Amino acid sequence: ILYLNDSKKLSEKRREALFPEVKEKALAYGVGIIDEATIDEINILQADYEAMRVAISLASKMLEEKGLGKAPELLLNDAVTIPGVDIPQISIIKGDAKSVSIAAASVLAKVTRDHLMQEYDEKYPGYGFAKHKGYGTAAHIQALKELGPCPIHRRSFIKKFV
Repeated sequence: ILYLNDSKKLSEKRREALFPEVKEKALAYGVGIIDEATIDEINILQADYEAMRVAISLASKMLEEKGLGKAPELLLNDAVTIPGVDIPQISIIKGDAKSVSIAAASVLAKVTRDHLMQEYDEKYPGYGFAKHKGYGTAAHIQALKELGPCPIHRRSFIKKFV
């Protein structure tokens, strides 16, 4: 896929353009989303692992529906080994810059998150989610102080600010 790279090195416009192409050309993919209450309960790292396991499960289902097997044969991961997964894994440091598969996954994850933040921006106006995408920018922290938390704010994150 032309221009595919680490999602952090791509413009938002380029990521948006690549998003449907990655989904179209991938044999299978999955994006795991973990809600804020679960993140607060199990911590961000464990939530990341759980999201990865959900993504693997979704990709496995897609492979099975296409008659291509019941699970991926090998996982290429960006600098982690996912606990609780029986599929062989290779952890690649800075993998999103070295592997097109990991780069494609990073684009799917980032664009999915950006779209979710745009939806939250409409649902919870005033916080600027569409602009800062949920990161702890000065504007986000100021909105938290002025408006208080909304239902999607992680309590473990905002306790530092409100």
